[in-house]
Amino acid sequence: MAKSCQGLAMELVKCLSETDCVKVQKKGYRECAGEKEPSITSECVGLRETYFNCKRGQVDMRARIRGNKGY
Repeated sequence: MAKSCQGLAMELVKCLSETDCVKVQKKGYRECAGEKEPSITSECVGLRETYFNCKRGQVDMRARIRGNKGY
């Protein structure tokens, strides 16, 4: 279950690496993912929300029994 969100994390990093926040402003991935800037595309915002829900599902006991709604 620890690796169930790994695919989403890789997609999020790939998406963020193509944004102006990382390229032009030279900020870190964590800073860009945490901010609500117009330089982040809606696709990256969607991936960020999905990744958050995936990680939250790892802590939720009901989801732990059923398994994570993985990627």
